[in-house]
Amino acid sequence: MKTILQKASERGHANHGWLDAQHYFSFAGYHNPEKVHFGLLRVLNDDTVAGGGGFPTHPHDNMEIVTIPHSGALQHKDSTGGQGIIKAGDVQIMSAGSGVRHSEFNASTTEPVNLFQLWVFPKKRNIEPRYDQRTFDINDRINKWQTVVSPVEADNALWINQDARFSLTKIEKSKELAYSNAFKGNGVYLVVINGSVTVNGTTLNKRDALGVWDTDSFTIQANEDAELLAVEVPMN
Repeated sequence: MKTILQKASERGHANHGWLDAQHYFSFAGYHNPEKVHFGLLRVLNDDTVAGGGGFPTHPHDNMEIVTIPHSGALQHKDSTGGQGIIKAGDVQIMSAGSGVRHSEFNASTTEPVNLFQLWVFPKKRNIEPRYDQRTFDINDRINKWQTVVSPVEADNALWINQDARFSLTKIEKSKELAYSNAFKGNGVYLVVINGSVTVNGTTLNKRDALGVWDTDSFTIQANEDAELLAVEVPMN
């Protein structure tokens, strides 16, 4: 089992006024040659968008883009005709495929929205662009994994064009929870949304992340009530 630790305090940071962004990997004006990606996970941004702020229409291609709001609401519109408002409990995915243009704006003019946006390299290139979103029952992730993104039909999750799986949990203090890979040889990028946990002797606090690979499973101990995101991706 191999691991790599990313402390929240060591992330790249950019404050544009309307956007306060924390970058786990090199992105835009932040470049760290030691933090470019984890396997096929290319981007993980922890964004806070001020009321009335947002990203005007811009292009993407050949990337799987997943958005997970933590608070507030985000409004999306794209060139496939996809549109909607997502909030905590919702997950959104967009396959940019052969090319798509989209915009993302805070749905409120006064309250901030905080979200994770993640980019994963696709399995097949130049597919027809697509958009989907779903509301998940947060109670179905207490002390267990709730799969929200997966290519496996039986997972009843948002489909992704990659052998990748996104899972969320709310684990109670002193509980243990194991994670087992869905795909052999994949790695897992584990992010603490809130709380504190220990994995393989390493303590992770709010917004810390741990990349785990060369193992099929690992166990998480909750030091306090915690909320976690596990992003399982191919390593090459």
